[in-house]
Amino acid sequence: MSFKPNGPRSTSQLDFHRPKIRWNEAIPTLSKESRRCLQNLARYHPPKPSIIVPRSRSAAVLVALFVGRQGDLYVLLSRRSSTLRTYAGDTSLPGGKVDPEDRSIEDTARREAFEEIGLPRDRNKVPLLCILEPFLAAELIVTPVVVLILDNTLRPILNRDEVASLFSHPLASFLSSNPPFPHEPDTLEVPYHKSFDFKGSNRAEPVFRVHQFLTGREAGGIKPVFGLTAAMLIRVATVGYARQPDFEVSPPHAPSNEERIAWALLNRKVFRDACERDGVDLRAARRVVEAWDKREARRRRKEGEREGSSTSHPKSKL
Repeated sequence: MSFKPNGPRSTSQLDFHRPKIRWNEAIPTLSKESRRCLQNLARYHPPKPSIIVPRSRSAAVLVALFVGRQGDLYVLLSRRSSTLRTYAGDTSLPGGKVDPEDRSIEDTARREAFEEIGLPRDRNKVPLLCILEPFLAAELIVTPVVVLILDNTLRPILNRDEVASLFSHPLASFLSSNPPFPHEPDTLEVPYHKSFDFKGSNRAEPVFRVHQFLTGREAGGIKPVFGLTAAMLIRVATVGYARQPDFEVSPPHAPSNEERIAWALLNRKVFRDACERDGVDLRAARRVVEAWDKREARRRRKEGEREGSSTSHPKSKL
């Protein structure tokens, strides 16, 4: 993803500060699996974006990882305040919209995490691991920024207007259908992981899959990890642990994140208006959508030909 080049510059990975970390010295308790995960994340660079998105509809979240006592990786999650106008009480990652003074998408994520949970912006105590490709939300395009908390003396300072509480969850558990915690008797019938396929209000909008993971804290009022937050954490875990989840992430023939974003820029009013206001050239987005449409048309034609062939030449039932 890239912004229209007006205002503060933001997009080059070369601008991001990624200090070299001596893993064994920095984190003596780090397990081999966790070390490989962190190394994979630190080496990751997302594909070069082919479309420009409006800065006024861009946002970032901070995926803050830390190492537990047994050397495993955990991610910090928050329970949103019940007084917020949107997504009140939901489980989320710290984040928010890009501000005019933000020089990069990393700055946005770090600023929001500092404002919401008091996480210092010190890049030595909390170094950058990587920045992933953006995700489409209802009215925003959200980029996950992945960092590692090296200083275990840091203590959260919650902005109670936005965050009710803070907790952690094992990163590897976003690749599994099995819970990382023992089931309570009253939750045995509730699966740890579920997914749902949705069709947008516009009939032409592609189907997309939404995932949900229990936190094990539902009895205390903590909601499951759901929707966009779940999708981003699945992606972080997939990149880090270099393996696919034991469930299907997307429906068959689903468009990529970039294709969904391009479609939204052209078809959702909130994005069309933002592109016009920010002066974003949509020709690249049109090319992406046209290429996807042609690919889908070829696929459907081939499927129709195969179905026709099987109908004309039924197999023997002997």
